[in-house]
Amino acid sequence: MQNNRKTYLENCAVWYKAQLTENILPFWLKYGIDPINGGVYTCVDRDGTLMDSSKSVWFQGRCGFVYAFAYNNIERNPEWLAASKSCIDFIEAHCKDADGHMFFSVTSDGKPLRKRRYVFSDCFAAIAMAEYAKASGSSEYAAKAVETFKFIRYMLSTPGFLEPKGMTPGRSHSITMILVNVALVLKQVSDDPVLDEQIRSSIYDIEHYFMHPEFECVLESVTPDGGLIDTCEGRTINPGHGIETAWFLIQAGERMGERHYIDLGLKIFDWQYKWGWDEEFGGIINFRDCRNFPNQDYSQDMKFWWPQCETIIASLYCYKVTGDEKYLEIHRKAHEWAAEHLVDKEHGEWFGYLHRDGSVAQGAKGNLFKGPFHIPRMLVITNILIDEILGK
Repeated sequence: MQNNRKTYLENCAVWYKAQLTENILPFWLKYGIDPINGGVYTCVDRDGTLMDSSKSVWFQGRCGFVYAFAYNNIERNPEWLAASKSCIDFIEAHCKDADGHMFFSVTSDGKPLRKRRYVFSDCFAAIAMAEYAKASGSSEYAAKAVETFKFIRYMLSTPGFLEPKGMTPGRSHSITMILVNVALVLKQVSDDPVLDEQIRSSIYDIEHYFMHPEFECVLESVTPDGGLIDTCEGRTINPGHGIETAWFLIQAGERMGERHYIDLGLKIFDWQYKWGWDEEFGGIINFRDCRNFPNQDYSQDMKFWWPQCETIIASLYCYKVTGDEKYLEIHRKAHEWAAEHLVDKEHGEWFGYLHRDGSVAQGAKGNLFKGPFHIPRMLVITNILIDEILGK
């Protein structure tokens, strides 16, 4: 049995690395990286044809992070480091408004197109700078990453800086969980105490406000004191999002020596996987309602690319910290479903938008929301985790 597990994990690691180095990263170097203006395009069709030259500011940071992350952990390929720097340079030259808050989208040469109330563009810029700092040894970019992180906290904590999302006050799971991940990435290059402070604060909020034992789920939006907002939107469960949160917490627990964080991550994974896994067709479904009403989102029963990636990562994390075979079986199912349904064997890269039965809803490889992030991040992390599990 032990040899079978070892062989299975070794085969997975070979497959993940090949997908990363021979498929995903080359695809975006060929079709995404802009050799004229710098940065990355992501609105590309199935075969890589550019559909829209608008640039997602999210993805300047996400792509900048991913190529440096692969450089640091898989192969010190100078082309990857150059791609990372190109995205970071584009951010610094074009993506920040006069008030310091980053745009959501810009033209190919960096003219503003749209700005949103969210700070995710800023979060991804911070992790790109931190990972690049680790790759290059640049203390300048380590400092810039922390400066960006502190400005994110300022924007979130300053009344009136960001336009309220709605008329009713509440808390959002998305920014709470992403700040855990951002702080963990920055901790690689900085020991600023604000990073640990943010991790502890965010995890406290996740446990005390967003985790709801009565439904055995993590809710996306809650009242200021963590209560249920008993509306269609308020009852929404995003299984993939909670699964991503689970491995953030396990990673935080490992790095900070906090077993409680690991236990919280395991509980969240068990809850969210139960809500998300489709026993009939396989794969993680987009949305559920905590009272089992029909979810109102138009894509509620679809299978997007990123929850599958998060499940592959999180199940390996759970297996690593527990040794429980049930998590390795969950990994196997998620891995095999993704390999069968998401990989485009004809044109490369992975499909992003599938119907519930796993058939392709549309073949574009990218847009303002999908590009080189969840898939390559997963492919790098799984290689790291498998090496750790096998003691390499």
